[in-house]
Amino acid sequence: MSQIKKNTIRKNKYSLMGRLTVALTGVFVFFTVQGIKPYQKEGLNIYTVYLNGEKVGRVEKQEDADALLREARRILAGRSEELVFAKADLTFESEEIIFGKMDLQDDVERNMLEVLRKNVLETGKRAYTVKINENTVNLRTSEEVIELLNAAKNRYDTKDEHVVQLELDPNRELNVLTAAVERRDRLPEENETSAQAGVADVLSDILERAGASAENELGLKEIHFADTVEVVEAYLEPEEVTSFEDAVAEITREKEKEKIYEVQPGDTLSQIAQKNETTMEHLISINEAIEDENSIIRAGDEITVTMPEPELSVMRTEQMYYEENYEADVQYVDNDDWYTTDMQTLQDPVAGYRKVVADVTYRNDRETERTILQQEIVANAVPRVVERGTKEPPTYIRPISGGRLSSPFGRRSAPKRGASTYHKGIDLATPVGTAVAASSGGTVTRAGWGSGYGYVVYIDHEDGKQTRYGHLSKVLVKTGQTVKQGDKIALSGNTGRSTGPHLHFEILVNGSAVNPFEYFN
Repeated sequence: MSQIKKNTIRKNKYSLMGRLTVALTGVFVFFTVQGIKPYQKEGLNIYTVYLNGEKVGRVEKQEDADALLREARRILAGRSEELVFAKADLTFESEEIIFGKMDLQDDVERNMLEVLRKNVLETGKRAYTVKINENTVNLRTSEEVIELLNAAKNRYDTKDEHVVQLELDPNRELNVLTAAVERRDRLPEENETSAQAGVADVLSDILERAGASAENELGLKEIHFADTVEVVEAYLEPEEVTSFEDAVAEITREKEKEKIYEVQPGDTLSQIAQKNETTMEHLISINEAIEDENSIIRAGDEITVTMPEPELSVMRTEQMYYEENYEADVQYVDNDDWYTTDMQTLQDPVAGYRKVVADVTYRNDRETERTILQQEIVANAVPRVVERGTKEPPTYIRPISGGRLSSPFGRRSAPKRGASTYHKGIDLATPVGTAVAASSGGTVTRAGWGSGYGYVVYIDHEDGKQTRYGHLSKVLVKTGQTVKQGDKIALSGNTGRSTGPHLHFEILVNGSAVNPFEYFN
């Protein structure tokens, strides 16, 4: 009886251990199955993912869902040559669970892709934006961009010896292309013997072949765009793309553009207008400093001019052979006793004749520079010889500070009986007693009472001009006295034939009155 009991107890013990082993094995298998995650005490440990409000699966970490969405978007965009915009609003619902099954990542990605396809907002077509100065055009292909730039180049590269290329702009951080023009064939290296040959030998060789064979030696040497061309890839709606024909018209059509012109020695306003293909009236209208065609301009002054130019300008240099009459450079003889405004021709010029090889640079159709490389003088030119002064001439300033112009220079209605209808000076209305200064340095030749002028002062100046100051209340200088520019010479008043307190001021050149405002510094 006792033996039977022992065997029963042992059997029950083994039976319990077997069941425990099976249970532990089941738990181990359960936790090792893919997608099963045990409960963790530290917090939220599984996420249900929603894309645009639609459930797409469950993941362990939010970062996993972000990565899967990026991949789904890449797949969506990669199946099209166009740029695809799709709504992608990712949200999560977190849970704390003991056991939970996550979805396979491939399934979550596939679900996301389906949701994105249903939420495509718009599709942008690949295009190329070409920026020239402040203008842009949008073209469908890079081939159209090249054709567009060729349309500007080919106007001057008639033999199509150069090719337009797009290359990365090294000065830009982003991927921006710029245009460059290169020769189709590489130029041969210079022959050292020819390069070292004498100037006369090279010139003779070129000139001998300057007839029918000159085109092989001469012609277009260099060509490039004068404006910066920037090209970037873009994705645009069809209506934003410019037709090729309109784009060509936009960059090649000539428009009026403002430029700054620096006045050269000897320039006149009419010459500047003619040189820049505009009218005198237009030149005056766009320059506030130019009052009329008689306004004074000096070398170095900057004047705004307009000239017709296409949006994309082309610079080119051509090597040319020509024969011409030419003039020698003017020769100057300096005279230290003369003012810089004094000049006299000592010898008249005679044109010479020469054969020339030169590099001529153009901006579009306008010549900008000419460099003579070689020349053969057939007949020497006789230069023009000019004697000129070196002394700076006196300057003139307003004789009073302030003052209102009450009567200008020139024709007028007589202000009172007996007054002249042609005003030989200017009247500056100012209170009696205002200080009057010498407009320029010189010698006082009259100081006292003068008929009509009242109290008056005359000053003769080194350049032959004379200034007069009338209707004074008090004279502070004497005849024969030397004064400097700005010296106090009198007080303004209302004496003589006067209509009220003012200063009458004149400048005379060779005894004839001129408008003082044209001489004030």
